Amino acid sequence: MLDEKCIIYEDDSILVVNKPSGVLTVPTPANEKHTLTSYLNSLLKSREKPEAAFPCHRLDRDTSGLIIYAKSRAIQEKVMQQFKDSLVKKKYIAFIDGIIIRPTGVISFPVENKRSITKYKLLQKRKDYSIIEAEPATGRTNQIRIHLKMIGHPILGERKYAFGKDFKVKFRRLALHAAKIQFRHPVDQRVLEFTSRLPDDMSRFIGGLKY
Repeated sequence: MLDEKCIIYEDDSILVVNKPSGVLTVPTPANEKHTLTSYLNSLLKSREKPEAAFPCHRLDRDTSGLIIYAKSRAIQEKVMQQFKDSLVKKKYIAFIDGIIIRPTGVISFPVENKRSITKYKLLQKRKDYSIIEAEPATGRTNQIRIHLKMIGHPILGERKYAFGKDFKVKFRRLALHAAKIQFRHPVDQRVLEFTSRLPDDMSRFIGGLKY
């Protein structure tokens, strides 16, 4: 499932990685051995010049898409500060239950008792579900999942904030993909932007979507 092709960008300071669904970013309290971080560290340490990988943020196990890694603690702190300052722009593709009426919107329910904002844009309407682009302006844990559930359109495959029996359309995992990310390089301050195509399972499900 994991190989070196998952690295879509690398330099002396950072990596940008395309995480497959089903892979943890870091171990949970159950202390799983096989995570994206452990794989990257194993790969980097096997090179002629050994290095380490430090995740700058996380994606849920079932969520696929783009993650930034740093090659040192100092670089990790710089990138994480960009997240804290809301300077990192992320866009996700989600398949959501039902037909969303408003083509664009802003969801602003608090998450973790903190100010939380998610913008969304309708991309396509399908039978009994919608395809949207979601852009979190804040970075609360599970923010997009919670916000979409709260407006009555949980993500297909949601099992934490919804019951499987409530979905007319079934998807085998959480239909959420981190498709775009933009941030400043922590060393030279270049603006970097990366895009990840929908993974095969999501693409096959909808018969292809150019994004």
